[in-house]
Amino acid sequence: MTKYEQIQQELAKSPKTWLVTGVAGFIGSNLLETLLKLDQTVVGLDNFATGYQHNLYEVKDLVSEAQWERFIFIEGDIRELKTCQKAVKGIDYVLHQAALGSVPRSIADPIETNAANITGFLNMLHAAKEEVVSSFTYAASSSTYGDHPALPKVEESIGNPLSPYAVTKYVNELYANVYNYVYGFKAIGLRYFNVFGQRQDPNGTYSAVIPRWTSQLINGDDVFINGDGITSRDFCFIDNTVQMNILAATAPEQAKAQVYNVAVGERTTLNTLYSSIQSSLIINGIKNYDKPIYRDFRAGDVRHSQADISKAKDNLGYEPEFNIKQGIEKAMPWYVDFLKRNV
Repeated sequence: MTKYEQIQQELAKSPKTWLVTGVAGFIGSNLLETLLKLDQTVVGLDNFATGYQHNLYEVKDLVSEAQWERFIFIEGDIRELKTCQKAVKGIDYVLHQAALGSVPRSIADPIETNAANITGFLNMLHAAKEEVVSSFTYAASSSTYGDHPALPKVEESIGNPLSPYAVTKYVNELYANVYNYVYGFKAIGLRYFNVFGQRQDPNGTYSAVIPRWTSQLINGDDVFINGDGITSRDFCFIDNTVQMNILAATAPEQAKAQVYNVAVGERTTLNTLYSSIQSSLIINGIKNYDKPIYRDFRAGDVRHSQADISKAKDNLGYEPEFNIKQGIEKAMPWYVDFLKRNV
C-alpha cells in the first residue's frame, strides 16, 4: 500500500474539514472532486476571476448527492482579509490554490498579479495562522527557479526570477518562511511544474499549452510553437498534483515549513508534446496532420525545466501515478467532449 492510499483510507474513516481557495479553477475543482469522493467536508472560496461555475457543476455530476451536500461555497476575494477570516472558520486543512497564473499575464498586468498573489496570499496565510488550522498548503511555482541553469531543479537552489509572476511566487515562500520563524506557523509550498489535465481551460489569452494546442488541433486552427521546439518542460498530470496536496496537508510536523517540487521528474520537448497530442487525438477519432508554425521565443520563459522529486518522495511518500503520455491519454476524452460541447 502506498502512502497516498494509506492517507486516503485514514481520511475516509476520520473525515476532516478542508478549505480550497480557487475552488472553481482547474486545480481547485479537481481537489474538490477528490475530497468529496473521500467524504470530506469542503469549504470552497472563489471570485470567478479565472475559475468557472461549470467546473463546480461538473464536480456535482461526478459525486453523490450526499457528498455534494458536504460542499459549502463562498463567493469572495482573497484580497479582502475579512473574506479570508470567514473562510477559515472551523477549518482543519487549507489548500490555497487561488492566484492569477501565467507569466504573460503578469508581464501585461503586474499590479493585478501582485494584488492577488501577494496581498491575497498574505491575507490567507495570516487568517489561517490566527485560526490555528492544522495545516496550510499553498501553490508555489517552478518559475521560482528563474535563471538557475542546473537540471534537474532542486528545492534548495534557485536563481533570479524572470517575470512578475515568478516574483510573486517567490515572495509567497519568503512570507511562509517568516511566519514559521516569527509565529511558529508551518506552511508547505508546492512548486508546480506545468500541471495539466481535465478542466484546464482551453480557451482564453492565457490558456496553458496542452489545452490550447488541443483546442487548436480539434478546430483546425494554426498551432504556434514559441522558439525551435526544443524547449522542454516537466509536465505533471493533475492527479499527481492532487496526490501531493493531500500528502502535504496531512504531513507530519517534521515535513512542514518546506517547499516541494510537484512534477514527474522527466523532460518533454515541445516538439514531442505536439506529436503526443496529435497521436492521442487520433485515438479519440480526430485526425489533424498539420505541422506547427514556429515563431520567436516568448518573453519571461526559461529554456528547460525538470524537477528533482526525491525530496517529495522521501519526506511525503509521493509517487507520481501518471507520466505525460498516460496523463494526456486520460485527459484527452474530456478535452474532446468539452470542446465539442462549446464550439
